[in-house]
Amino acid sequence: MKLILSRVRRKPALRKCGSVLFVLMLALGANAQTAPAAAPDAGELTKLLNEFLSGASRNDPSVHDRFWAEDVIYTGSAGRRRGKADIMHDVRSAPAPKPGDPTTVFSAADIRIQQYGNTAIVAFRLVGTTAKDGTTDVMNYLNSGTFLKRNGKWQVVNWQSTRMPREEEGTKKEVAAAEAGEASVAIPPELARVLTDYEAGWKAGDAAALASLFAQDGFVLAEGRAPVKGRAAIQKLYTHAGSPLSLRAFAYAMHGDVGYIIGGYGGELGKPDEGKFTLTLRKAGDGRWLIISDMDNSNRRSQ
Repeated sequence: MKLILSRVRRKPALRKCGSVLFVLMLALGANAQTAPAAAPDAGELTKLLNEFLSGASRNDPSVHDRFWAEDVIYTGSAGRRRGKADIMHDVRSAPAPKPGDPTTVFSAADIRIQQYGNTAIVAFRLVGTTAKDGTTDVMNYLNSGTFLKRNGKWQVVNWQSTRMPREEEGTKKEVAAAEAGEASVAIPPELARVLTDYEAGWKAGDAAALASLFAQDGFVLAEGRAPVKGRAAIQKLYTHAGSPLSLRAFAYAMHGDVGYIIGGYGGELGKPDEGKFTLTLRKAGDGRWLIISDMDNSNRRSQ
């Protein structure tokens, strides 16, 4: 989402998504911490994360197949979307590691798990430490995933990874691909209202109206920044809103009282997108769809 782009120029660092580092691109952390007790299935979700990471570290296709739902939409840190078929193709086509190849150790920090019945939101910071030839390289990502429990089994239906700012070379191809643009899709009126109200609130600089689009326990994951949780904190975050904003949808899904929208944002209608966003929403008792998580990443690097 546009978020703080108009107020503070962000410094997105996009990464090259090579197959050797596919696990890092997926942005799942090792040694997942215990989630808040408020999420009844936190233990099961944490176990699922750990089992996935263990298998993904050895590039086990069966683990990927178990983790990702058939209808998953994965948005990488460079703003490119993938489906399950793309993920499985990359896993199966990845070359076997060779002696001397870099080794990466993953860890997770600032984990948050929020559960809404058969839907759960998992957000955390991934720290990846890669060792090669006596040197280490540390990379950080902010990640948000939507898990849906169907037939008693949790799987990921939506995932977004955002690279935290760091100077990096070799990203021109990823930037060009992210800027190529995707076709818009029509979405149901109740979801479209969320986007139009977001645009109107942002353009008017109405922080209270923007915050009212979120659930009381909703949160924002802006690129390269710590999560902001709760309406009061979100209203404070949006105090300096008040600039042109256009939003469009690339994809959406609705599962009972939970849904999500993936799309692009820009400053002026008709101009290329400046970045991409993922909104996860929950249907309130009054029938309104409220945002429970808002995550964005920019298409461009700062100069």
